[in-house]
Amino acid sequence: MSALRSIAVGYDGSVESESAVRWAAELASATGATLTVLHAVGLMEHLQPHLTSETMPRAIEEIAQECGLEGERCRWLVRQGDACSVLLRCTEDPIMADMLVVGSRGKGKRAGMMIGSVSLEVAQHATIPVVVVPAAYVEQ
Repeated sequence: MSALRSIAVGYDGSVESESAVRWAAELASATGATLTVLHAVGLMEHLQPHLTSETMPRAIEEIAQECGLEGERCRWLVRQGDACSVLLRCTEDPIMADMLVVGSRGKGKRAGMMIGSVSLEVAQHATIPVVVVPAAYVEQ
């Protein structure tokens, strides 16, 4: 197995996605990898305009700082498209991710589902390893 150089993680503002960011940030810190936090801007984005391409959410900044990911080691990218397509493109330039991290469920969750539809689709179609982090994840 080759060394991790780049980790991508999906973020939609949910508790589940924040847990995924924390897990990915801790792994990036431990391995020396860079972390790219991705947010997909889809058709319904006008309903939640608080996540912009210019400003990294405060929660992400705090996690990056706690994990020692400063400067270019943690970046925030907002991309047009549905969440699955945006996440699956993380293997391409400029991210070139070696691993993709997602939360178990997010903003579009349906009651009773163990894993969200985005997480499931990403795991089925990804060409790199995918880690699905449960919302209950906490630092050990």
